[in-house]
Amino acid sequence: MTAPRIEIDLDKIHQNARSLVRRLALRGIAVVGVTKASLGATEIAREMCRAGVVSLGDSRLENIETMRKGGVEASMMLLRSPMLSQVGRVVENVEQSLNTEIVVIRALSRAAQCLGRIHGIVLMVELGDLREGILPRDLKGIAAEVLKLPNLVLKGIGANLACLNGVVPDAQKMTELSALADSIEASLGLTLEVISGGNSANLSWVFGAAEIGRVNQLRLGESILLGRETLDRRAIQGLSTDAFTLVAEVIESKRKPAQPWGEIAQAAFEVKPIAAQHGNTCRAVLALGRQDTDPEGIVAAAGFTILGASSDHLMVDCGQQLLPVGSEMCFQLNYSALVRSMTSPFVAKVMKNPSRDHLEPIGVPAS
Repeated sequence: MTAPRIEIDLDKIHQNARSLVRRLALRGIAVVGVTKASLGATEIAREMCRAGVVSLGDSRLENIETMRKGGVEASMMLLRSPMLSQVGRVVENVEQSLNTEIVVIRALSRAAQCLGRIHGIVLMVELGDLREGILPRDLKGIAAEVLKLPNLVLKGIGANLACLNGVVPDAQKMTELSALADSIEASLGLTLEVISGGNSANLSWVFGAAEIGRVNQLRLGESILLGRETLDRRAIQGLSTDAFTLVAEVIESKRKPAQPWGEIAQAAFEVKPIAAQHGNTCRAVLALGRQDTDPEGIVAAAGFTILGASSDHLMVDCGQQLLPVGSEMCFQLNYSALVRSMTSPFVAKVMKNPSRDHLEPIGVPAS
């Protein structure tokens, strides 16, 4: 079998998604299954749909188009604010999008008119993480304008935290979001369908909170795919953390000095390798590099230490074990490594253990 490759256990993804959907439903929260780390893989999208997600969310329009071409008929949400240059494609392929700029929203309205479609708008609010969002003081005015634009429906408001600066989506932040929803409804005389509280970082708050206010939707990717919350990367009880396994082939295996020799300058990527012990060690070179994954985001099996990586080579200290050339080594991944591996054209994707026949078309109702 070709290497490098990433082996994907579809049944574990399905079980993770189903567990989260059921647990959050008890709190009145629907799940948007986030597919942006999977490069539009229809098999993964289908497992999320079968597990009961209310819709699928992706930040890349190209991924959504890939899923559409693959027969995925689910309701789609564009997670990244639409580019002005893509508004026509957005309206054609996506039922609703997260927005922060009124100029883009106006363009979406025009595109929707031209295509004879209705497009849903969720306004993202800035609550402190400083990635994207409308400042709270400006939210009411923008919401009022959205209501006047033809072929658009104001679906709700949302927030995103813990992505850029690690600001925690705690009770205070979620109470603020709920209060903004109440204020807009009272001022504009409407009812917001969606209060999208955030992402996998919100799970610690949800599972520990006595009250969750108005929040009725979360956008979950890493927790479904890797079984972890994203504030401390702790495993979520009952979920699988090994749905993805990265496999690489040994292309050199030799006993070498642990320390380099000669005058030392900058390495290719200005990253110092991990200091190895003194003396000689068994070192393996694998056909895997920074073009394939994030070397700082992969974990080798016990007894092996990743020393460093260049574009195309990964160096591993194997202790006193000399691995055969042509043998393979498996690694677990964090989210950064997962995204890089899934989007690399040099890493094969191997789907395993579908929960059921995953070739039949499937969709979820538009929300």
